Amino acid sequence: MNAIPTIAIVTDKSTLPMPMTPLRKTALVAGIFYLLTFVSIPTLALYGPVHDPNYIAGRGPDTAVIIGGILEIIVALAGIGTAVALYPVLRKQNESAALGLVAARILESGTIFVGVAFLLSIVTLRQAGAGANALATSHALATLYDRIFLLGQSFMPAVCDLLLGFMLYHSRLVPRGLSLIGIIGAAPLLASYFAVLLGVIGQHSLLAGLSAVLVAVFEFSLGIYLVVKGFRPSVNKSSL
Repeated sequence: MNAIPTIAIVTDKSTLPMPMTPLRKTALVAGIFYLLTFVSIPTLALYGPVHDPNYIAGRGPDTAVIIGGILEIIVALAGIGTAVALYPVLRKQNESAALGLVAARILESGTIFVGVAFLLSIVTLRQAGAGANALATSHALATLYDRIFLLGQSFMPAVCDLLLGFMLYHSRLVPRGLSLIGIIGAAPLLASYFAVLLGVIGQHSLLAGLSAVLVAVFEFSLGIYLVVKGFRPSVNKSSL
């Protein structure tokens, strides 16, 4: 009886897709959340009309302000998502600091929600036909928004990036140069916050805007890095 010939199939494992590990999934989710925190950039233009002193007494659509509010809500939720997604990895580096980052992000997002509520309250009064009688109220709400924006999107991001930058620097989860951008970038943002608070510079001045550049570069670059590359493979996985 003749033996049945067998055919050996050799598979080149290098051509097979690499499985996505839990650590890679964490990096991907965190990176996506970080990139989502930039969707509110258009609010710089969308909120222009609501800062008009006579906005509440005027007429016209409120769509731009409402869209801006929705974008800020997305940013607030994404901000919490960044810290929650990174927590399982960062807590093995420094549990207290990782928990502090989650708490700081929640506080930051809470101020964003409150700020949106202030602006949407102006829209509500306008739609209700409050008119000139509510001018003082609308001015107060707009001022409250500016003040809580200063706290929630100037002071708190600096605190968050300091915490995150130090943890990433010591853990080497990402290149140390990237971590240093976050650590160094927090300093001018904090300085700008206190300068505005003390009346040295205006909240909407060029200097105030430039103070946030390094923090923005850090968070956007971190988002891109985590999505494209994930955490560095050179990290000792037993320490994660």
